[in-house]
Amino acid sequence: MKIDKDFKIGDIDNRIYGSFIEQLGRAVYGGIYEPGHETADEKGFRQDVMKLVKQLKVPVIRYPGGNFVSGYNWEDGVGPVEQRPRRLELAWKTIETNSFGTNEFVQWAREVNADVMMAVNLGTRGVDEARNLIEYCNHPGGTYWSDLRKSHGYKDPHNIKMWCLGNEMDGPWQIGQKTADEYGRIACETAKVMKWVDPSIELIACGSSFRAMPTFGQWEATVLEHTYEHVDYISLHTYYGNPQNDISNYLARTMDMDQFIRSVIATADYVQTKKGSKKKIHLSFDEWNVWYHSLESDKKMSPWQIAPAQLEDTYNFEDALVVGCMLITLLKHADRVKMACLAQLVNVIAPIMTTTGGPSWCQTIFYPFMHASLYGRGTALLPLVWSPVYDSKDFTDVPYLESAAVYNEELEELTIFAVNRDEKRTLVLECEIREFAGYKAIEHIVLENEDLKAVNSQDKPDQVVPHNNRTVQLDNGLLTAELPKVSWNVIRLKK
Repeated sequence: MKIDKDFKIGDIDNRIYGSFIEQLGRAVYGGIYEPGHETADEKGFRQDVMKLVKQLKVPVIRYPGGNFVSGYNWEDGVGPVEQRPRRLELAWKTIETNSFGTNEFVQWAREVNADVMMAVNLGTRGVDEARNLIEYCNHPGGTYWSDLRKSHGYKDPHNIKMWCLGNEMDGPWQIGQKTADEYGRIACETAKVMKWVDPSIELIACGSSFRAMPTFGQWEATVLEHTYEHVDYISLHTYYGNPQNDISNYLARTMDMDQFIRSVIATADYVQTKKGSKKKIHLSFDEWNVWYHSLESDKKMSPWQIAPAQLEDTYNFEDALVVGCMLITLLKHADRVKMACLAQLVNVIAPIMTTTGGPSWCQTIFYPFMHASLYGRGTALLPLVWSPVYDSKDFTDVPYLESAAVYNEELEELTIFAVNRDEKRTLVLECEIREFAGYKAIEHIVLENEDLKAVNSQDKPDQVVPHNNRTVQLDNGLLTAELPKVSWNVIRLKK
């Protein structure tokens, strides 16, 4: 590898280390909110969970969905809790008590030092609901909805600046599924009125639910032709899994993610050219993760429960490697991917798990996400990489070395993130960093395990945890380090 300060991809927007809380399963109830828990404060917020969330330094959290939002009446979740209605929640076939809603989430997000990315319902509702919600959240006062917020005990506006215009509106599973033209029109009109209420907000239009959708590409083009001058981002969603137990193919799946991003950029730029616009649309990768472990068990779940254990994937070591590769892929596109949300944050396909009434612990994927969030801030550099390659079932010329480099000029730090995909051999990394005179290696963090299926659990929370490796050498601008077989690595240097 060769790294040069002048070979820049772009400045990293800290919001690529965002996450997601949906009113789904035990993400809220029994997750971030559990009145009566021994660690809960007077608002019912679990302090043990807060502590772990703060370790991740999550800058923005998307809420309240997800599929949930397409059937959600936000008015059900504000005001006196004892007056809030219980509803059949059709997206996940549960009962929603609404004892936790918009105001509670905004308050919780502030306490974990995160901004809110709010989604509006464009499934069963539309322009009117969206303009009322943003007035409730962001207008100072003197109007019906802003004064209603004040009467609920929130004198100051929430000032939420990021808003999703619906969720996965092309999906047949979505309440209120729409064609691209139908969605593009309502998203455009919703965007207009929301920015009339608060011109300072940023808006995210729904892209395809995932790359394999039959309308992918054409959906993005049509939606952007309707909304281009009124929105700021187009969304991407993707999840990966290893149901065939093919590790070499699983670790290569981020090549698909890379092409997905490139395709959406190309489509957005096509619409820009077609419209002759000076405006550049950026990408919000606001759902990404590994998700497949819980799919079969969730099919057997009885409907109409309150906060059942849904989408509770138990992540193993190989899942952490894939999450690491996905983080590296986001960094490789830091010039256009400006927001991203690991889906989700607590209990539901999450890095943090809890037992209702019991302890909390970190899943394997917690660690690469934390490392990237802590040390992946600054400027994404474009390293020149020479790596041996392999072929897998679905991919050719897969590099054994998956890597990204981040330069933090303010802190005078250089961080190399690297995954060794080789299942059998240590990779010896030689990295030329002559541009970084006076730098020294301060840390080489490694996440490795002989058992690819090793997991962390309530009883054994430390089966897969990172450690420091002392193999880094630096001599006359040439860094040498050993990357153990199938491992996640963080090499930190400082002037």
